[in-house]
Amino acid sequence: MQLFWHRRDLRTRDNAGLAAAARAGTVLPVFVVDDDLLATLGTRQRAFYLGCVSRLRARYRDLGSDLVVGVGDPETVLADLAAERGVERVVYNEHYRPARRERARAVREALASGDVETASRTDIVLVDPGRLTDAYPNHGAFRDDWDAVPKAEPYPEPDPDALVGSADAPAANAASAELPTASADIDLPEPGYEAARGRLDRFLDGGIRSYADTRDDLARAVEAPGVAVSRLSPYLAAGAIGIREVWEAAGGCLGGASDDGRRNVEKYRDELTWREQQYHLLYYAPDLAEENYRTLPNPIAWREDDAAFEAWTRGETGYPLVDAGMRQLEAEGYVHNRPRQVVASFLTKHLLIDWRRGARHFTARLVDHDHATNHGMWQWIASTGTDSVDVRIFDPVSQTAKYDPDARFVKAYVPELRDVPADEIVDWPTLPADEREELAPEYPEPIVDRDAAYERAKRVFEEALGKR
Repeated sequence: MQLFWHRRDLRTRDNAGLAAAARAGTVLPVFVVDDDLLATLGTRQRAFYLGCVSRLRARYRDLGSDLVVGVGDPETVLADLAAERGVERVVYNEHYRPARRERARAVREALASGDVETASRTDIVLVDPGRLTDAYPNHGAFRDDWDAVPKAEPYPEPDPDALVGSADAPAANAASAELPTASADIDLPEPGYEAARGRLDRFLDGGIRSYADTRDDLARAVEAPGVAVSRLSPYLAAGAIGIREVWEAAGGCLGGASDDGRRNVEKYRDELTWREQQYHLLYYAPDLAEENYRTLPNPIAWREDDAAFEAWTRGETGYPLVDAGMRQLEAEGYVHNRPRQVVASFLTKHLLIDWRRGARHFTARLVDHDHATNHGMWQWIASTGTDSVDVRIFDPVSQTAKYDPDARFVKAYVPELRDVPADEIVDWPTLPADEREELAPEYPEPIVDRDAAYERAKRVFEEALGKR
């Protein structure tokens, strides 16, 4: 008998490890409620993740099987279950976060002591990071090597006959009869594979062929969420849908598309390769969440400013696009990619607050938190990561003018500004204070001067780079 250990792969379709186990023999699927793991998730993501586990269990029951749920340390639960059921091999999918890799190592050692084999598969990404070199000067060089590696097709769902029947899939221990539940302070996306596939299909039908042209259009993001962009990130982060399925489905839109349509589809697929690169970074730099990826000649003179940080978390900086992005995060557990970059740049450049502090806040509040992409993004924005530009600073005024000129995104999340003309919102931090007071007396004043903050950030990073 094969035992398949579900981790961050909460689906039966396009699951590399589950498919491998099913090819080798009868499979007993298992999920271990690991309190140490769940404690690393924000409360919102924890509730969504457990919802996806519940949907996974329901799917196994539809297939005439069941998901065994164990509670405790995976190495103990899995070793005990393997001994009890005469399991020959335990299969699981690889993960790249250091704590997850350490947990898998402990499981392998515990099972080896009982003469149980283990096997793992690449599942979270399309290309095993170990097949590529350890560093690349830019994304283009990474993608060149990445493109050269063949990509697996989506794996089939196991046939019901390959799964242990529900009557033979008892709980792993007495404490595991029911899955734990968790609540969130916001409305969460519908969990599970079916909801993920529904989102993907809506995007393929209505948005992918215009993706490159509209993905940063913030008015469209408000009017057509899940069409202008896929909004698949919570499901990919939980493993509720497989990356091969997404890649193949997007590629299927290339056939019969116009040249313009192909350009838009290829842009979406290129964004998926950025996700791949963040996992590559984490694989070779397991301390990505704690240490600067890029070595600078001098330390960055980060500021300790609790008041400014708290204003940023509340969306009360006096910079409309920044505040709209942070309020979207608080209301939805999600931030559109464009304001996500703007709010991160504002914290690390205009406020000069350490990127790690912002990353921790995102970890706590995001439903779609992903250890690799979250920290890779923060380091890229903070100029400590893989950006080919030495110091990149997003100006929140010009970003608003370019991506939200009618202030529809801002007005959707900052009610204090809904009666203010769009052009005044765009220029808000540069308006005279008395004009701002007259237009929106309830909205906070800018907490830093736009030009002075820009010049300060430029000076600090040039000093860190040894250019001053």
